[in-house]
Amino acid sequence: MDASVKGLAKQSAKHEKFRELAEGRTNKALDAIGRIGNLSNRSLYEWEDSEVRKIVKALKDAVSEVEARFASPKGKAGARFRL
Repeated sequence: MDASVKGLAKQSAKHEKFRELAEGRTNKALDAIGRIGNLSNRSLYEWEDSEVRKIVKALKDAVSEVEARFASPKGKAGARFRL
């Protein structure tokens, strides 16, 4: 196998690994967001509008950070969320 074929095989393996991890992690994130949405049930929970705004802002900020990291992959993960 020549070097260019090996390079393509390695690149393909890296892309496949990315797709596998991206799908799993994205689905986990979507499930977690869905569980946060379940907190909107007023018959089970009570909250203040300011708390909801903080949650939504934290989620939007996290998505913006992901976008920025793909634009410039040298970025680092941010801090944990707290109300």
